[in-house]
Formats: sequence, C-alpha cells, structure tokens
Amino acid sequence: MHDIKTPSDVLFILLGAIMILAMHAGFAFLELGTVRRKNQVNALVKILCDFAVSTLAYFGIGYAIAYGQSFFGPATELATHNGYELTKFFFLLTFAAAVPAIVSGGIAERARFYPQLIATFLLVAFVYPLFEGIAWNGLFGLQDWLLATFGANFHDFAGSVVVHAVGGWIALGAVLMLGARHGRYGKSGEIAAHPPSSIPFLALGAWILIVGWFGFNVMSAQTLDKISGLVAMNSLMAMVGGTLVALAAGRNDPGFVHNGPLAGLVAVCAGSDVMHPLGALATGAVAGGLFVYLFTLTQNRWKIDDVLGVWPLHGLCGAWGGLAAGIFGSTALGGLGGVSFAAQAVGTGLGIAIAFSGGLLVYGVLKAVLGLRLSTEEEFNGADLSIHKIAATADRDTWW
Repeated sequence: MHDIKTPSDVLFILLGAIMILAMHAGFAFLELGTVRRKNQVNALVKILCDFAVSTLAYFGIGYAIAYGQSFFGPATELATHNGYELTKFFFLLTFAAAVPAIVSGGIAERARFYPQLIATFLLVAFVYPLFEGIAWNGLFGLQDWLLATFGANFHDFAGSVVVHAVGGWIALGAVLMLGARHGRYGKSGEIAAHPPSSIPFLALGAWILIVGWFGFNVMSAQTLDKISGLVAMNSLMAMVGGTLVALAAGRNDPGFVHNGPLAGLVAVCAGSDVMHPLGALATGAVAGGLFVYLFTLTQNRWKIDDVLGVWPLHGLCGAWGGLAAGIFGSTALGGLGGVSFAAQAVGTGLGIAIAFSGGLLVYGVLKAVLGLRLSTEEEFNGADLSIHKIAATADRDTWW
C-alpha cells in the first residue's frame, strides 16, 4: 500500500464501500423472501440494526484489534490524505458487518431480537477482527511462519475465508445452540416444509448481492493503481459456474438457482486476483454443486435447521474458496502463482476453528444468561407481531 493516498484512491474505496453497503439490502431481501410471511418485517429490521451495532463495535474495538488503529484522535489527524484511512475503515466495516448478516439467515424465525444484537456486537468487536488481523495484518506472526514454511502467505484477496467462512461457521454454532424451529422435524422422522414466502423478493436479494459483489471483489485492491480486470472477469465466471451447476443439481428450483451464483462468488473471493478465468469458472461450478448437495444433506438428513443454508453457502463454499485459491491460483493451472495449497489449508482451518469456537462461546453464554429463543407462542405468531407489533402487509385497507 502506498504511503501517499490520492483523492482518486479515496473515491475508489468509498465507491466500493457504498456498493458493499448496498449488498446489505441484498441480505435483507434474500432473507425476507426465504422466511415465512410472518417473519418478513423481522428480517428487514435485523439487517439494518445489525449494521448499526456492527459499526459501533468495529469503530470502538474491532478495527483496533485487527489493525492497531483507532479514530479517537483530533479531526485534523483523521482528515489527512483526504481522509483515506476513514474511507478504508468504512470499506472494511462493510465486510465486518456481513458476518452478522450471514448469521441472521441461519437463525431466522425463532431468535430473540436483543440477544442477537448483543451477539452481533461481540462477534464484530472480538471474534471477527481476531482472524481478520491474522490474515490481513500479520498478527501473531502466522503469515511470516507460513511464508517461511511453505513459501507463501495465506492468500485471501477478498474474504472467502476471512468474511464468508468465518460468518458461516459462526452461524453453524449459533444454529446448533438455538435448535430447530418448532414443528420443523417430527418425532417420527417427518420433515415439515417451510417454502419461501416470496420468490421475487428472494431473487431481488440475490441480484443486489451479485451486483454489489463486484465492488466487494474488485475494490479489495483498496488503491486505484492496483485495480485489475482479472478480478472482475473471475468474479463473473465464478458466478456463471455457480448458477449453471445449481440449476442442474437443483433441478430448476428457483431457490437453488438464485443461491448458486452467490455460492460461486463466495468461493472465488480468495483467489479472484490470481486465478485464470477458467479456474474461476471451475471454482464457481464446484461451489454451486457443493451448496445444493450440502443444503439438502444438512436440512433433510442431519436435521440442522439452517433456514437460508448459510453454513453450506458461506461456511463450506468459503472454505472451498480458500483451498481453491491454492489450486487454481498456481501457475500449473494457469494462475499467477505466489500461492501454496498447504498455506491455504492451514489458514482456512484456523479461520474455521476461530469462527466455530467463537460462535459456540458467544451464543452459548447468551443462551445461558439471557436465552436465545422466542417462546413457543411468540414463534407461532411470528417474529413480526411478537417483536415489532406489525405485519409486513395489512390484512385489510384502512378507510377514513
């Protein structure tokens, strides 16, 4: 990174931050369209409030843990280099806030509101920045050790592991602590289907995420001189691969079709700057199939009630992306090189361990102290009426 930041760099990273901020609308509408109608308002409110809490947690604690920098000095210092460090914070905040947005989809329809906001604060203040600092700022010397041992650092250009795998494995811990929705699985092994409430809203959420993802990946360069069309092309190819394989493996199911491109984009984040476009296509294709297979397996056989399938989508496809960077980023498969599969495996494994143990710890303590679930009656009535006292749509028009 350059010592002197230009106004162009500030604008570049600011536009990236705004594009990723818009992705949070995608998280909201993807969840809104997937949950039942009685939980749609809660999906919208959660994502917005999670972002607000994430901002405070990351500003006050998380960013300092990851990068050793705070913003409590005078504004004259903060405004240097056109406020580049502030826009960098904004950009990286949008990554950090994606973690509770990911978790939200897994625990939908039965989680209490304020305990989840407390969990959001703890995750963004402590758990996420711990691995972020290790991977992206060299904390604890792990990157130096990987370089000395395997000849390459752990490479995660745009967060397949740092953001997505971490979010997905935290979500798995939360889902296990929370338990399945009432009536989802019967005592005799039967499974009650809870179909999406709105395929159009689900699709809208997916499309918002897809578009914003090009800011997520391309602008992870963080300065204008490092921008690369290779990242954009690889993101596109991975999206296409994930879509087409999910279409085939999911037998035309629109839920799988619209999550397929997201699976591909999750997986390509790590190696999008070093892969050949054909490698990115393969990475996305594997991710699309992985999501369909593992979503079905977790829901139907393992009976893990992960409502949006965030563990398969983000946790497993993100882990695959970390490994794929070490495979398709190699010169032997047309990549730019500078990666090591062994280093990728170690870094990915560490990210999973920190995320899963952190998720179990945070949600385990909250479960013991405050409780995580709505009551049976509240869950039956829906989170919209139980928490927010209003439904997504009026049952009748009001005439004056």
